[in-house]
Amino acid sequence: MSSYHLHITNKNYSSWSLRPWLLMKELSLPFEEHLHPLAPGSGYRQPQWKSFSPVCHVPCLHYHHPPSGFSDPIILWESLAIVEFLHEQFPNSRIYPDSLPARAWARSAVAEMHAGFGSIRQEMGMNVSIRVELSDEAFNEGLVKDLRRINEVWEEGLAKFGGPFLAGGEFGAVDAFFAPVVLRLGSYLGAGERFLGERAKGYMERINGLEGVREWVAAGVKEKERHEAHEVESLEGPGRKLVRDLREEEQSSGRA
Repeated sequence: MSSYHLHITNKNYSSWSLRPWLLMKELSLPFEEHLHPLAPGSGYRQPQWKSFSPVCHVPCLHYHHPPSGFSDPIILWESLAIVEFLHEQFPNSRIYPDSLPARAWARSAVAEMHAGFGSIRQEMGMNVSIRVELSDEAFNEGLVKDLRRINEVWEEGLAKFGGPFLAGGEFGAVDAFFAPVVLRLGSYLGAGERFLGERAKGYMERINGLEGVREWVAAGVKEKERHEAHEVESLEGPGRKLVRDLREEEQSSGRA
C-alpha cells in the first residue's frame, strides 16, 4: 500500500484534481487514487467530504507515514501545497527544474496559474467531454486578456528554456498546472486558434499526447455522472454552440 493517498473528484470536470494527479502519474510517483463523485444538485463545496478534506473540496493528499511521534496522516488540501510537499518528498524527481532561473520562473508561473485566470475558469468551464464552438461574442474583455496572457507565458517559457516543456526539457509542476488550460482549449473550439502562437500550439499538442492526459480524458468521457452546475456552466453565455459530446459517442459505440 502506498503512503500517498490522493483524493480527487470527477475527471470530466475537475481541473484542480488533474494537476497533482497528472504530476504524480507522469513522474511515476507512488500514490493511490480515491475518486469521490460530485453529489447531484450540489455546488463546488461538498460537505460529505469533511471526513477526509478539512475544507470539503479536492484535491486532498494524505501522507500516511509521517515522522516519528505523529500518529495521524499529514493532510494537504490545496493543489499548490500538494505540489510543494511532493517537491520536498521527492527532490530528485525534477518537479521543479534544477536550474535556478528556470525554477524561479516555473514557481512564478505556477503561482500565477493557481491564483489567476478567473475569466478562463468562468467562461471556459472544465468539461473534457464536450466540443463547443465559440463565436466572436463569446470573447469578452476578461477572456481575451487571459488568453493572451496564456500565450505570453507559454511562448516565453518555451523560448527562454528551450522546450519541449515550459521550463525546459522535462515535464514538471508548471506543466501540470497549465494542463487543464490545454484541455479547456480543446473543449472550446476557436480560442486556441485565435490567441496562441505556433510554439504554444505545438506545446498544446505535446501535452495532449502525454499518456497521463490521454488516460484522464478517456476516464472522464466514460463517467456516467452529469453534474448539472458544471453542464450549465459549460454552455451559458453568448456565442456558444455545442457541436459534439464524446459521452454520447461513447455510449453509442458501447451499444453497437
